[in-house]
Amino acid sequence: MRYAGLDIGSRSIELVVWEDNEVALYRRGESGFDPLRRSEELMRGVAWDRLVVTGYGRGLYARRHGVETLTEIQAHALGARRLFPSCGGVLDIGGQDTKAIALDRQGRVRKFEMNDRCAAGTGKFLEFMAGGMGVSLAEFGEFALAGREGITISSMCTVFAESEATSLVARGHRPQDIALALHRAVLKRALAMLRRVGVEGPVVFTGGVARNPCLCRLLGQELNQPLLLPPEPEMVGALGAALHAARYSAGSDQPLAGEGQAALPVLDQGQVQAQT
Repeated sequence: MRYAGLDIGSRSIELVVWEDNEVALYRRGESGFDPLRRSEELMRGVAWDRLVVTGYGRGLYARRHGVETLTEIQAHALGARRLFPSCGGVLDIGGQDTKAIALDRQGRVRKFEMNDRCAAGTGKFLEFMAGGMGVSLAEFGEFALAGREGITISSMCTVFAESEATSLVARGHRPQDIALALHRAVLKRALAMLRRVGVEGPVVFTGGVARNPCLCRLLGQELNQPLLLPPEPEMVGALGAALHAARYSAGSDQPLAGEGQAALPVLDQGQVQAQT
């Protein structure tokens, strides 16, 4: 049996196919302005027996194709726990939202908080700030790591934070120092969310922002427990959806065997074709 998980996010779409208790295939693509069409293109040629869809676009896809859906919170919890059986929570920072999820000892969602009302503290925030400094998003984390402490960005509103950064440049502060301060502002927001949900145990960092080396280092320094990084952090939600399809397939409601054995091979940045 082949079980597919499709995660339709605001910025990207991920697909994972689970077969014989391992990842058989996975793909990535951009959501663009027509995520339904992009999702259908990503699924083209993929064989599956059961499909579960998650992400903000799950309802749109389900209405068109009549498939099962799963919340993003549940999908990330399942995927993270599969990759890291000892984890106590998940921090997912994607293109346009942030999720903090606390898990109990059985891996079930105990409490969560989600910011999906504005771009503050998300990948879009970092992308906007990087562009304003003339640095690519892929390079922004390394750029910030060269910064020195001592500057504080007080606003997480994208517009006001940009104004603060512009004022700091005008006062002669190094761009790298400002970039570090912007990362610390994102860190402060993420830590506050994790504390409010009460995560106990190692935290799995998922979503595209988990590829940012500066934020990973800052989180690792501030957390009172280990920071766990998947090799493909954007794929965790799709993996969780595929695992949900497998776990609750016809005639089976038992936990999957081999916890911690779902490691994904590493994709090069920007690669979106099937991996088999």
